[in-house]
Amino acid sequence: MTVTVPARAASPLLDLVRPARPTHVVDVGANPIDGDPPYRDMLAAGLCRVTGFEPQPEALDELRRRKGPHETYLPDALGDGGTHTLYVAASSGMTGIFRPDANRLGLFNGFSEWGRIREEAEISTKRLDDVEAVGAFDLLKIDIQGAELMVFQGGRRKLAEAVAVHTEVSFVPLYEDQPVFGDVDQELRGQGFIPHAFAAVKRWPIAPVVFGGDFRQARHQLLEADVVYVRDFGRPESMTDEQLGQLALVAHHVYDSTDLAYHCLRQLSLRNRAVHDAPNRYLALLAGSG
Repeated sequence: MTVTVPARAASPLLDLVRPARPTHVVDVGANPIDGDPPYRDMLAAGLCRVTGFEPQPEALDELRRRKGPHETYLPDALGDGGTHTLYVAASSGMTGIFRPDANRLGLFNGFSEWGRIREEAEISTKRLDDVEAVGAFDLLKIDIQGAELMVFQGGRRKLAEAVAVHTEVSFVPLYEDQPVFGDVDQELRGQGFIPHAFAAVKRWPIAPVVFGGDFRQARHQLLEADVVYVRDFGRPESMTDEQLGQLALVAHHVYDSTDLAYHCLRQLSLRNRAVHDAPNRYLALLAGSG
């Protein structure tokens, strides 16, 4: 059977999915330095709540200053539960528990200055599974300068309920002993997730070449990417009704992945766990908003 889906949709699915609870997003490394988070529209529509973590005081203060009624921000640093050295970089976006690698930074325009260490301090981390303030959640968004793998490994119990992970990955490590894309991919696949989308890909020029007078303008060299993983929808029998419903909501409202949302609704319909004729109703919603 071939199903034609309009290119874009924005209609809520709540009446079709009827989730047991609001969608819960956990944002680890919520520093707003990189602009709006991927779930911004869903949050603005009141369709999810957010629990964010940001240990950098200035960034935490800014998050709390601008937060809405469905947002909570905590100062905890997530990791493996141990104590680590925090390397505070000239650019707050490069601050983390892995030391910037001066040799690697020198390969790319601008990074030697951004990654310059201003100070070092001890920081205690918590395992995600040990954070009592976080119960069941559906989407994990994470960007913590190479420590993402620690969080995944220390959060396997809670991640078992999640349906999507939006993570930064590195192809060329900029920090000493930093896990790279293959390490993260192997861990998330082992937890039942598969890649779904590249939300962003960062390429960077190799120093000292500058193209068109812009030292940020790249040709081909991959540096980092934001990759979206989702619960393996090829094994629907391993997913609960709530997980299928939450994945449909996240796929639709955060990533405009209407095909994945339709697939989840179809699985729920086969289980008699969605409203009558939910998949066709969804297609009608898409057509009406296209």
